[in-house]
Amino acid sequence: MTTALITGSTAGIGAAFARRLAAQGHNLVLVARDTKRLGEQATELHDLHGIEAEALVADLSTEEGIASVEKRLGDRTHPVDLLVNNAGFGNKGRYLEVSMADELTMLKVHVEAVLRLTSAASESMRSRGRGGVINVASVAAFVPRGTYGASKAWVVQFTQGAARDMAGSGVRLMALCPGFVRTEFHQRAGMGTDNIPGWMWLDADKLVAAALADLARGKTVSIPDPRYKALMGVVKLTPRGLLGGVSSRTGRKYGPQ
Repeated sequence: MTTALITGSTAGIGAAFARRLAAQGHNLVLVARDTKRLGEQATELHDLHGIEAEALVADLSTEEGIASVEKRLGDRTHPVDLLVNNAGFGNKGRYLEVSMADELTMLKVHVEAVLRLTSAASESMRSRGRGGVINVASVAAFVPRGTYGASKAWVVQFTQGAARDMAGSGVRLMALCPGFVRTEFHQRAGMGTDNIPGWMWLDADKLVAAALADLARGKTVSIPDPRYKALMGVVKLTPRGLLGGVSSRTGRKYGPQ
């Protein structure tokens, strides 16, 4: 049986990954900050699917939290075969409306943690000649819209570059770029969602199924829905100056309220 480590596992996309991988018979290492929810999730998945579910409490906005997950990923006696870097959050407000402390915390989670955990996992996987890493980004990575999008753009570029460097090693790396997904993400950030059209929402379980299929096919970037693939195709053809104005207006319409 293989083992998958999922950060931000107790809600949203992370929880959907945990449900699907457990149903497929993978053992899990579940990483989140909430001790109670983490324990409940591990027990539920173990009881439902008979897999081993290890709970690892860690806050990836801290040095201690990142280091504890790095250590687990480097454990050669209990190797991790799939890493899902899913932990993340959004800040409510435009540039300069969000405190510098909150901006730096976002970079810690979205950039430093992703870099360090991907590196720890990839080194161990390369030595065994197999493994996979899914770094959860966003379609926001492809438009000039705020520091959240900028951090996710880094995730996409880093993952693509690392995937090229790891070619032939047996280790697959993929950036997952979803659109709006019905999770706790917006609520936690204090963002309104009533004005987001229904067609823009994605189902987390379907998203995960598509993402795992894309990883198996060897894709390095996954936009797992035809609607968003079409939108990103338009984005690629739109001049950057015009795109900046459109994304700014769209952010005001569909962003934090």
